Amino acid sequence: MLITLIDDSIPYNGMTPAFQPLGGGEKAFASLPSALARCGHVVRAITRAPHAVSSENVSWLNFDGRIPPITEVLIAFRKPSLLETTRATKSRILWVPGPTDYLNKAEVKEVLERTQSKIVLQGSTHIESFNIDIDLNYRAITPGVREEYRESELLRQINTPIAICTTHPKQGMDWLVDLWCDRIHPQVNGSELHIYSSTLKRFQEGEVVAEEYRALWGKILEGRDKGILIKSPAGDNDMARVYSYARVHLYPGSEKEMYCSTLAESQAVGVPAVARPLGAVKERIVDKQTGFLSDNDDDFVENALMMLSDLEQCSKVGEMARRYGTARGWDTVAREFETLF
Repeated sequence: MLITLIDDSIPYNGMTPAFQPLGGGEKAFASLPSALARCGHVVRAITRAPHAVSSENVSWLNFDGRIPPITEVLIAFRKPSLLETTRATKSRILWVPGPTDYLNKAEVKEVLERTQSKIVLQGSTHIESFNIDIDLNYRAITPGVREEYRESELLRQINTPIAICTTHPKQGMDWLVDLWCDRIHPQVNGSELHIYSSTLKRFQEGEVVAEEYRALWGKILEGRDKGILIKSPAGDNDMARVYSYARVHLYPGSEKEMYCSTLAESQAVGVPAVARPLGAVKERIVDKQTGFLSDNDDDFVENALMMLSDLEQCSKVGEMARRYGTARGWDTVAREFETLF
């Protein structure tokens, strides 16, 4: 079957995630085409990447170039307007990676009804947030985890007790920094909190700190003598290695998160997680097996301290995290998409 996927957001293609950081949604879009090609389909993917390339039997085309006039299946990413970019003879699918409120706009509902498009959401949490007052064909297809994580080396224990944080600075990081400085770091000698954030890294390199981040940035500066280090997010090859040295992934969570991609990736590497049960976090962690869902400060601190200090327990939980986290690859996701064609 001839399948065309289209996203007009930023420049990237199927090779980008291995070497450059991408948001969870864009990484998912970059991963599905090659999996569909492995299922035997002819696949074209269109993005803002400046150059047309062929990768893993997928033709990656530029959005501003000539868009093929016809396809059998069209998968539009995020924007309903993309559903009419080219003619689809079999099926149109709108793949929605985030909040769904915009689907209730009159002009959007008109496009969805006119094109008779199916909607793909990212999991049970995403479906619970889905509130639209027209009759649509929709279902959840949870994204997969890329092979860089599923095939990574097992967790490596090093002397330094390292915790990692990959959350957006606005999604509970100030709360986590307070807990780390006041209650976690003082009880684990030599412990470090590695925060992966492109925004905070720019501030560290001299960019003017925006007003909305100043309080958090002040806390981070004060926490430098308590093991807080700011790191640049990287591509999947490097992040898989980063995760393999961590003892725990500390995740504040947010009601706005519909997948929690970095949490899924660290679980696949075998990193235990301690997280608040917000948004899709509860879909990524099996409580008390692959990590800990902690709905109050005391539990969060207790579980974080256990993972940082007790290597036997850390290894035990990490083994379960890896077993659970590696179960779902992109080939499984592709087969589930096929049921919509």
